[in-house]
Amino acid sequence: MSFDPKSIDLPIVEILAEVKSQLQQENTLIVHAPPGAGKSTLIPIALMEEAWLKGQKIIMLEPRRLAARSIAMRLSELIGEKVGETVGYRIRFETKVSEATKVEVVTEGILTRMLHGDNTLEGVGLVIFDEFHERSIHADVALALCRESQQVLRPDLKIMIMSATLNMPQLTQSLKAPVVESKGRQYPVDIMYVGDQDQFMIPEMTANTVVKASKVHEGDILVFMPGQGEITKCAGILKSKLGGFSIHPLYGQLPYNKQKAAILPDREGRRKVVLATNIAETSLTIEGIKVVVDTGFGRTMKWDPKSGLSRLETVQVSKDSADQRAGRAGRLSPGVCYRMWSKIADGRLQEHRTPEILESDLSSLALDLASWGITDPLSLTWLSPPPRGAWQAAVQTLHEVEALENGRITAHGKEVHRLPCHPRLAHMMLMAEDEGLVSLAADVAALLEERDPLGREAGIDINSRIEALRTHRREDRKGGRFDRIEKIASSYRQLFNEEVDNDSFDSYETGLLLTHAFPERIAFARPGNNAQFKLANGRIAMAGHKDDLAHESWLAIANLDARDGMGKIFMASPLNPKDLATRVKEVEVVEWDTEDGGLNASMDLRIGSIVLKSVPLPDPDPSHLKDAIVQAIKREGRTLLDWNEDVEQLQNRVKSLKKWEPTNELPDLSTETLLMTNEEWLAPYLDDVKNPRDLKKINLYDVLLHSMSYEKQQELQRLAPAKMEVPSGSSIKIMYRDNGEAPVLAARIQELFGMAKTPTVNDDKQPLLIHLLSPGFKPVQVTSDLKNFWNETYFEVRKDLKGRYPKHHWPDDPWTADAVRGVKPRGGSK
Repeated sequence: MSFDPKSIDLPIVEILAEVKSQLQQENTLIVHAPPGAGKSTLIPIALMEEAWLKGQKIIMLEPRRLAARSIAMRLSELIGEKVGETVGYRIRFETKVSEATKVEVVTEGILTRMLHGDNTLEGVGLVIFDEFHERSIHADVALALCRESQQVLRPDLKIMIMSATLNMPQLTQSLKAPVVESKGRQYPVDIMYVGDQDQFMIPEMTANTVVKASKVHEGDILVFMPGQGEITKCAGILKSKLGGFSIHPLYGQLPYNKQKAAILPDREGRRKVVLATNIAETSLTIEGIKVVVDTGFGRTMKWDPKSGLSRLETVQVSKDSADQRAGRAGRLSPGVCYRMWSKIADGRLQEHRTPEILESDLSSLALDLASWGITDPLSLTWLSPPPRGAWQAAVQTLHEVEALENGRITAHGKEVHRLPCHPRLAHMMLMAEDEGLVSLAADVAALLEERDPLGREAGIDINSRIEALRTHRREDRKGGRFDRIEKIASSYRQLFNEEVDNDSFDSYETGLLLTHAFPERIAFARPGNNAQFKLANGRIAMAGHKDDLAHESWLAIANLDARDGMGKIFMASPLNPKDLATRVKEVEVVEWDTEDGGLNASMDLRIGSIVLKSVPLPDPDPSHLKDAIVQAIKREGRTLLDWNEDVEQLQNRVKSLKKWEPTNELPDLSTETLLMTNEEWLAPYLDDVKNPRDLKKINLYDVLLHSMSYEKQQELQRLAPAKMEVPSGSSIKIMYRDNGEAPVLAARIQELFGMAKTPTVNDDKQPLLIHLLSPGFKPVQVTSDLKNFWNETYFEVRKDLKGRYPKHHWPDDPWTADAVRGVKPRGGSK
């Protein structure tokens, strides 16, 4: 290979020498470069012959399959080779590497599995985390494990973090690593604010904005949309409105040939509109883009601890994400970005995206660490530690699928971990092996991992999807969602050396398999059979009244929503109650029933929360009483406990401080975490609790405050005080916000006369937002610059207030006037 990276005209060339120099001396380096600088393209090639590598390879992580494949192909093209020779890639179910490969581009989960196969990463000299700002859970875990390996086993292993948008102070402080920065060569991008939009009309409004932009500007158009549904609808509208344009969707589930068509110029030379999810924020360069239309929304999986489920939510993008999207219009020439929100809304955007580890199901993470022998996640170095509540729920799930016992990984758990899927699905397939149902289990697992191929109009029966998949295979059909599903199912069959099965099957067998994956979602029809079902985890869910499964007595539910109250079933299978015999347990049950007045005790035959037979128990075990209350608080604590304004403000004070000072080790007082860990901090106060009234009497503010050490209480009071004394002598509450925005001090104007400086908290680093009130406590003015208010705005406000409140004193000079709490006589000297 003969290739000189400096022969490519990219801004990153200017810092290559410094990157090499730093890596000769340091084992961890941060590279900060804007979009289009060429970091993903040139840095791996420039480093692969460095002497300190000693012939070892470079692993570069990409957050998405399309980016990993595309970058590997681009690198291979630059050095005049085919992909899989000097440069290769590994993505899920697809590998192109050889013995000669020096640079492997991999998706993040692949590296985690490589670390588990060999925690020393023998043969690897450098791990590059590209596009790290996306903060995927796989990237955070892989970085924590690489740091562990580097610190304990491989001091020679080098780590490089690369990104266009990073929270640099937090990153440099956490990693204690130097930063090399490229200024890039971003062309100017004009930002146009369209105004706030209706989230439920995104396809229509986006199409209108695209049509308008196409008439005003030249070049291809890149449109950022939340998800596949909106993309499909918007594409349909644009095809009827934009003649002469080629319209291309771009999202993760799209076949690779269609993804490639979206990236490359149109073969017929037509202008192009690319409708993309946030997949287009990453290392992909889409040629010809001069216009970006940004809806301002994306989709993210959020785990709901109340239900134990993850749900796909539409969320507003963060400021760094919006900036990176806009930058796509200025990679090759000056461009324009239409933001489908207002300038005011832009100022309210969160600075950085929320790390995925703070919102995700942590079951796979907990199993990853358990396979390393790590039971306490805080023993590792994290940029964002896993939340306690989510971690405990993950550990509980792993115990339920027999992957852990007393917190330690079991032999079965090691087999679960070996399979490249969620632990629930891995457990299901391993159980299916004993039951001779592996082929069916592979079909079920593949269907659950991918988007529903038939849609909700096909009803909730998963068996209809399995039948459609088997027909697709039997008739050797090509294309559509079933191709992707079959690729996954085929990979699972290969792991078990199982032949393909396209024969008919028993739907009760499907139900049995689902009970292995989701034992808490075994469901029994409620009396009256009104399409409502009681789940083993205590939830209630319903099917559509006309659905084929609505009148089944027993269901195994694979997918339902995470809403409060009555859930909605999306996918399930009928279940033969005979298959549940081993799950029936005789247990002493002490439960909390809020509607029935509190604690109840009985000896039951039951499957989870589904009661088959019950006999009252007059003298229950006292420890069970407390545990029942603890579990009730996990489920219903938002309504059972007294979350008053003082408690909310305590939480917001802590949240704000953690936001302002990320390294501050204050406890996590978020409601979700508190509910899931209530046994640790609330248990001593539950001894005499018998009913909901007793719970409401608990002074939650005092309990939470004293759950912190005395030193932390003092620190909180010093940095984020609950009240502040003003010139009148009044001690006024400060209102903190849960998002870390400027706290609010709301006070009557007369109480602040003479206050020259805007008050602050957090050691004078955080100014307060002052809400100036009338004598009747009505808002008059909002300011973050009190001095300017007294000098400029006060006199306009004074005119109005003198007429509305004539009994009050409104001095000509607010600087020297006495601050008062009540009514000061108008004839006063000041």
